[in-house]
Amino acid sequence: MTGLHWGGWAVWLIILLFTYPKEFYPKFRQERDYQHLVLGSAVALFVLWSLRAGLVDGLQVHFLALTVLALSHGWRIAIWISVIPSLLLAAFGLVDWQDLGMMNLTGVIAPAMISYGIFLLSYRFLNRHLFVYIFVAAFFNGALSQVVYMLLTGGWVWLEGDFSGQYIVDNFLILIPLLLFPEGLLNGMATTLLVVYKPEWVRTFYERDYIYNRDK
Repeated sequence: MTGLHWGGWAVWLIILLFTYPKEFYPKFRQERDYQHLVLGSAVALFVLWSLRAGLVDGLQVHFLALTVLALSHGWRIAIWISVIPSLLLAAFGLVDWQDLGMMNLTGVIAPAMISYGIFLLSYRFLNRHLFVYIFVAAFFNGALSQVVYMLLTGGWVWLEGDFSGQYIVDNFLILIPLLLFPEGLLNGMATTLLVVYKPEWVRTFYERDYIYNRDK
């Protein structure tokens, strides 16, 4: 592995170590419904991330669904859940083991943290209304997470030196406009279904603020 790969692994593991939520395992161990939610989320991510496409090998894209994951679990638990599909992708040969660290930094941790940050900003500065939550915290947020993922991944691939900057723009970053709406729609629809049918599964959705409190 190159220094970039070792660095990616090191930073990824350090972030996982220092952000581990202590309340996660006791809740996971005691609540069967929560076990189903966590494992179901991991399986859904694995299936979604397995559907990879791109114009050339080494520059492939996939839907993330990290915004709905961060909204449902919080960003810290979201990045820990993402470890399971990441390891499965490597085990099935869909991702090189040496790339796992950088892949998780650019394609998991950064989008999840930014998604949660945008949610906090919308909660703090925008009107607390159901449609604000769905369209800003979920739909817009999901589209933005795809932009962040592709820009950071493109930068990582460029630093590796396998492709020139212009080649990455022409064969990878050019796909950004095509993926914004589908990624936003995926996260927006998934979040809508969850807040309608399983609001208790969405950690960041507060009914007292978004539905019952009309003064904000």
